[in-house]
Amino acid sequence: MRIRKYTLAAAVAAAATAGLTLTPTPTAAAIAPRPVPSDFNGDGYADLAVGVPDAAVGGKARAGYVNVVWGGRSGVGAHGSIRVHQATAEVPGTPEAGDRFGASVALEDTNGDGIADLLVGAPGEDVTGRGADAGAVTVVGGAKDGPGPGANVLIGPSASSAYGWSVAAADLTGDGNSDILIGGRDKVVLRTADGILTTVLTTPMGGRAPIMATGDFTGDGTADLALAYWTVNAPYTQSHVRLWAWDAAEERMANTWNTDNAAASALAVGDFDGDGNDDLALGECREIADENIDDPCGPEEYAKGGGIHIHYGNAAPGGFGSRRQTLNQDTVGVYGRAENGDRFGAALAAFDWNGDGRDDLVAGAPGEAIGTRAGAGSATLLLGGETGLVDAYGEGHSVAYQQDTPRVPGIAEAGDAFGAAVVSGDYDHDGTPDVAVGSPGENAASGGVWVLPGASANGSYAFTPAKLGLPTASSALTYGKTLSSH
Repeated sequence: MRIRKYTLAAAVAAAATAGLTLTPTPTAAAIAPRPVPSDFNGDGYADLAVGVPDAAVGGKARAGYVNVVWGGRSGVGAHGSIRVHQATAEVPGTPEAGDRFGASVALEDTNGDGIADLLVGAPGEDVTGRGADAGAVTVVGGAKDGPGPGANVLIGPSASSAYGWSVAAADLTGDGNSDILIGGRDKVVLRTADGILTTVLTTPMGGRAPIMATGDFTGDGTADLALAYWTVNAPYTQSHVRLWAWDAAEERMANTWNTDNAAASALAVGDFDGDGNDDLALGECREIADENIDDPCGPEEYAKGGGIHIHYGNAAPGGFGSRRQTLNQDTVGVYGRAENGDRFGAALAAFDWNGDGRDDLVAGAPGEAIGTRAGAGSATLLLGGETGLVDAYGEGHSVAYQQDTPRVPGIAEAGDAFGAAVVSGDYDHDGTPDVAVGSPGENAASGGVWVLPGASANGSYAFTPAKLGLPTASSALTYGKTLSSH
C-alpha cells in the first residue's frame, strides 16, 4: 500500500529554507524503529520472495514452492534462503502434481506484528468436494526463528476456479488491518480482516490472472484497488483498467473509475510528481477492444513495442486521471528504440530511488532484442520529476540495464527474458532502494535474479537456483518470473 504522509519532510524543508535547526523533542521513551517491509524473518533487512510454481516437490511435477531469499548487510542472495512449500511443517496441504504453489506471492504484514507474512497462491490445487484446480491461497506467518504457522486464507469454490492466480493485500476497509485480494479465473474476491467475503468482479478475463495493485486513488487516506484485465474473443473482446473503493454501508467494493479499451500487462502505484497523491502507471498499455475509441493508452504510436501510460492523482473529488502522460522507448531521453515485441513495461516497480520525494519507475522489457539476440531483455529506470515521468519538454530521463551493460554480470542471450519481473527493496538496509530483476529464461529457462544495489550497475550481481543450492530441476524452473518485495 502506498499511502504517504509528508508532514516530517515538509517540516524539514521549511526549516532548511528558514535557516533553522531542528532539534528532537524530548520524549519519555524512544520511538520504536519502523518495521521493514518484506522482512520475513524479523532481522531488520528486506527479503525477497521468489515464486517457483513450475518446480517439482517430493517428485511431484509442478507442485511448486516459494524461495524466500534473505536480505542482509551484503545484500539479498548473500545470506542464504529457505524453501517454503506444502511439505513444510507450518504449511497446510500436501504437494501434488500441478498445484503450482507459488504462482503468485506477496510479502505483507497481515497481522500487524511488524514482521512480513508470506501470501502464496496455488491455482492448481485440487480440493476434495470442489474439484480439480479449485485453487487456494495460503498465508505463512513470518517469524524470527523461521516460518510461523500457516493457514489457508481461501480455497476456490469449484473446479477450475483457480484461486491464487494473483494475490495482494492492503487495508482497504480503513480499520487498520490488512485485507486480502484474491484473483482467480474470471473473478476477483476480497476477504477482509474481520472475515467478510465479497466478490469484487466476475467477468471473462481471457484465461489469465487479473492484475492488481493498491493505492489511495480517492484521496481519503484508505487504500483502493486498481484492477486490469482483457480478453480477445473469449467470448468477446474487452480491455479495462478499473478502480474500486470500499463501500462501508454496503460492505463491498464499489467501482469508482474506469478507462475502457486499455489493456495493461502490469500496474504500479507511485507519486511520480511529488504532489502527495498516488498515481497509477499502466505497463505495456495498448488498445485491444476498439481501435476507434480515442487513445485510452495515449497516442497510438506510443504503443509500439510497449508503452507506459500514467494517470496522475488529484486531491479534488473525482480528479484522479484528469492529467495523463504516455512514454515509450521512442520518447526523447528514454533509452532504446521502440520495436514490435519489446514488451516495454511488461513488469513495473515504483520507488523513490534518489530520495527527492518523487517516485521513480523501473520498467522491464523482457522481449527486448540485444543486437541480434531476440528476447534477451532489458530493464529501464525512469526518473520522476516535477511534472512526473515526462518533463515539461516532453522528455524522459532514464538509465537502462541489461546483461551486456558494463559491470552487470552475464551475457545477453536470446530468450533470457531479463526484465520479466522487477521489484525494489532496501536489501542491505543502507537507506537506498535496490532493484531485483528476474531473468526466467537464463540458463535454458532455469532462470535467475539480478540485483542492482542502489539501482546501479556498480556492484551488481546475480544469483541462480544452482548458486542458492536449490534442487536441480528435471524441467525448466523459470526462476525469477514471479517476485515480491518492498
